[in-house]
Amino acid sequence: MAIAWSGMRGISAEPGYVVMQPTTLCNLACGYCYLPLRRENRKMPVAVAEAVAAGVADFARTGRFSVVWHGGEPLAAGRDHLAALFAPFGTGVEHHVQTNATLIDDAWCEFFIEHDVRVSVSVDGPRSRNDDRVDRAGKPAYDLIVRGIERLRAHGIPFSTLCVVGDPGPGVATELYDFFLGLGCEVLGINLEELEGVNTRLNRHDPAAVSAFWAELVTAWRRDPRIHLREVEWTLRYAAAVLDGNADDLLPRRLDPIPTIAHDGSVVLLSPELAGFHDPRYGDFTSGNVLTTPLPEILAGAAGTPWIREFLAGIEACRSSCPYFGFCGGAHAANRYFEHGRFDVTETNHCHNSKIRLLEGVLDHARDHEATAV
Repeated sequence: MAIAWSGMRGISAEPGYVVMQPTTLCNLACGYCYLPLRRENRKMPVAVAEAVAAGVADFARTGRFSVVWHGGEPLAAGRDHLAALFAPFGTGVEHHVQTNATLIDDAWCEFFIEHDVRVSVSVDGPRSRNDDRVDRAGKPAYDLIVRGIERLRAHGIPFSTLCVVGDPGPGVATELYDFFLGLGCEVLGINLEELEGVNTRLNRHDPAAVSAFWAELVTAWRRDPRIHLREVEWTLRYAAAVLDGNADDLLPRRLDPIPTIAHDGSVVLLSPELAGFHDPRYGDFTSGNVLTTPLPEILAGAAGTPWIREFLAGIEACRSSCPYFGFCGGAHAANRYFEHGRFDVTETNHCHNSKIRLLEGVLDHARDHEATAV
């Protein structure tokens, strides 16, 4: 009997975190970047941070709440400006920063320590895997990235890493895992390159190759599991819950709205990647602006936004048609839109690469390991 998945119905009015764009500017020009305004230095006014802080104060009082500073390159906003944006939030939130690490020096490390910032670095593995990570002149950024990571390590600052994989071929997973193990990160997240935003490169791969990539990654991790492997550990949690008969409890009851606050205070829900884009049917994807409407009020009216209604119809289509729904909760909004131009479609290349093949790869590893052990 198929499980009637009860989670992920509608949108919660209470987010678990908020994404903030302190500046649109990025000092790199990565080949797979989705951001449309990365060459423009549009900084977030402090008034926007003040409005967001007021809006999330009640959420922060009820439990753990995170403010994720994303870009552009957040450090391009400068330490003084970023500190001014932090200030309205007080001590009731966790600050996270996603950075390319090229600007990190001793002064930035002192800033991270002073403000108790949790740092995640974008790096795609060893030098040969970072060809897409270049500056505006096309020069490789790898040495600058590694230099920044070395500063983090010198100051004893723990960090996570986020790796984009464009070619999930044989041997890649092992090479990547060994690299990140030596890098000293605590958590590793793997993103197979996505077609989204201004990145129009196709992300179709041979299904067997992608499953084999994930299976190989599990094999490498099991040999020396000192890194928290984000995607693999979630998959194992899900598999264990299925065996225990409580898999439906893993899904949140409602979708997290993931409010993304752009530099000008405009709010895009569900997918940060939609910020800055326009659609012939829906215009931009904003649901309001915190400078004119309190964030809780914007969140309360989210389900009435036309494109979000279309997306929720797509979630229900996934629920009724896809056996993997309980694992992923439905294809992401940005992937639906940038791959198909609509939100009510179901399957995307992203859900094949990073959901379906991920689960199958982990299960393939388990089967192979069981067969070897017998």
